[in-house]
Amino acid sequence: MLYRKFGKTGIKVSLLGFGAMRLPTKEINGNIVVDEELSIKIIHRGFELGINYIDTAYGYCRGESEIIVGKAIKLWERDKVYISTKSPVWKIEKREDYRKFLEEQLKKLDTDYIDFYHFHSLTWQNFNEKVLGLNLIEEAMKAKGEGLIKHISFSSHDKPEYIKEIIDKSEIFETILLQYNLLDRTNEEIIEYAANKGLGIAVMGPVGGGRLFEFPYLMEVFKERYKTPVEIALKFVFSNKNVSIALSGMNSIKMVEENVGFASSTDFLKEDEIELINRIINERRKKGEIPCTGCEYCLPCPQNIPIPFIFKLFNEYILLGSEIPKNKYKDIGSAEDDLRKKGDACLECGKCEEKCPQKINIRDLLKKIHKTFSS
Repeated sequence: MLYRKFGKTGIKVSLLGFGAMRLPTKEINGNIVVDEELSIKIIHRGFELGINYIDTAYGYCRGESEIIVGKAIKLWERDKVYISTKSPVWKIEKREDYRKFLEEQLKKLDTDYIDFYHFHSLTWQNFNEKVLGLNLIEEAMKAKGEGLIKHISFSSHDKPEYIKEIIDKSEIFETILLQYNLLDRTNEEIIEYAANKGLGIAVMGPVGGGRLFEFPYLMEVFKERYKTPVEIALKFVFSNKNVSIALSGMNSIKMVEENVGFASSTDFLKEDEIELINRIINERRKKGEIPCTGCEYCLPCPQNIPIPFIFKLFNEYILLGSEIPKNKYKDIGSAEDDLRKKGDACLECGKCEEKCPQKINIRDLLKKIHKTFSS
């Protein structure tokens, strides 16, 4: 495993981090829950292979992620692993809420301290209204002074210019978590800017939330050199010297072992390969791919529309030229126990768009996809 300096924190983190948002699930009495035993085994395998940073959040896996991460680390050496989690800024209504959520998360994680505590999905608006408006910076500094937090961080899906404003307006942040991958290089310049300011850079979605799995043409071009699209995607992110750590949501031991292998070699992408990839990506983008990462923040839908699933079907349809996604769409809600509804059931309440980190125009796309798939 390769390690890099995490900004000015004085810490070296594994180039590959464990993202605990997509832990494996199982069905119990008709309910989908996280498979705790398997999840802990997978996490421990990552630790065995040198991963020393695990990232979770208050709402991941419907609130189960922090609990399972805590149990996994309880069976490990606490000082060998850095825990990253996030304060649910959108739930904070008054200053005391920051401490309330922090204490709840410490209890869920069953730990005395959190290494990297993020203001989750920070926007320019809630930075001003919540972080500054409720004086949460003072609360964070107080918690850090008490040893409950080791480092104050933030994650964001906002526009790069607003992320820059947040960095410039406050000196308390030590690390930042941003989206960056082959399909989305919007944050490339702000990553360099933040790194030059001394912030440690963590990257989420290095394989585009799984979108890079359906990319056969990429492998046709690079089949002599690389094994999978995931290898290309991770090595693209690793090739950026400003990135300290890339978080991967891994839900199998095989996936952990493969990804650790990619993060254990300095054989990253070459400049001519990146240029070729850029041309391929531009052609893919012209087809109208939806930039959905499958994070499921848009759910639950009041009409029980499986939004990420529908978007995944549409992307497969336009990228692979297959009719199978059409048939899968038509099957939605056809079984007696399938309570899901198709896109035409959308009442345009807009709740999904308010929560979407990618700012996708979900309502219009659902109409478009329903029309396309119903023809």
